[in-house]
Amino acid sequence: MNLDQQILTALHAAAAVGVSGAELSQRLNVSRAAIWARIEDLRALGYEIDASPHRGYRLCGVPDLLHADDLLSRLGPTRVIGRDIRVFQETSSTNDVVDKLARDGVPEGVVVFAESQTRGRGRLGRKWLSPAGRGLWFSVLLRPNLRPQAATQMTIATALAVARAIQQQTGLLPGIKWPNDILLQGRKTAGILTELSAELDHIKYLVLGIGVDVNLAAHEFPADLRKLATSLRIEAGRTLNRADLAIAILRALDDDYARITSGQFEAVANEWAERCTTLGQPVTIHIGDRRLHGRAEALDEDGALLLRTEHGRLERVIGGDVTMEK
Repeated sequence: MNLDQQILTALHAAAAVGVSGAELSQRLNVSRAAIWARIEDLRALGYEIDASPHRGYRLCGVPDLLHADDLLSRLGPTRVIGRDIRVFQETSSTNDVVDKLARDGVPEGVVVFAESQTRGRGRLGRKWLSPAGRGLWFSVLLRPNLRPQAATQMTIATALAVARAIQQQTGLLPGIKWPNDILLQGRKTAGILTELSAELDHIKYLVLGIGVDVNLAAHEFPADLRKLATSLRIEAGRTLNRADLAIAILRALDDDYARITSGQFEAVANEWAERCTTLGQPVTIHIGDRRLHGRAEALDEDGALLLRTEHGRLERVIGGDVTMEK
């Protein structure tokens, strides 16, 4: 834990009470001059830090930015996810960054955020709009002890974690469209892209890419997406604190990853099903040039969708583009 992270941890913990420079100096084993210099640097980033002879330093406001030291200080200890957080002002795709980290042998749990992406992508090669400072665009590296066929379990768990965090932070009730879309009022506000490197019998590593449209206004969506996509700001009627939401998602995902790796996928799947807008509905699923029609019935033990086709067969579907039939 570096000095900035330790100072921010102390400021968040002290809240309105404040913490003196002398106490910080003693606690962190550095000079008061060093504390003051770091406080000035944090102020330059936009942190509103009041200083008074009687109350010491108080954190009065935080900027609308993603700052790794601040996220780490607020997240606190986790089992796996968020032990290492990195923030880029701009990158091509956070999934690409994490994939390189994975190939370099970085331990699981690293999270990479970008304030903007130049080549953000969703499933099936679709472009993901990633404007600077308007959403959460990030990826997580995991090394689960799972068979490749069970990788969909992590997509299911991630969708559930994102939906829970959104509800916690906004009071809204997100729905989940299998396999990876988070919906509000039938429009997409978040998506998940799961990519993996695997051998026949085990996953070497898995990259979870998560995109959440947080504070986009309606006019910021391309015209062809305005009927299909929405943001938390539009639906909640207020601007959201992106760092608060990021912390909520990482905590929820860490909890659900622990459940998956301890063999509790059934419990995760049951909670997911309560939010799912796909199960029980007639759907069309496009898989390459193939088109399946039927009723979405349930998930199997690996997270694949069980589809009762129009011919009465029960077909296992591990991916595809789902269209709800009217």
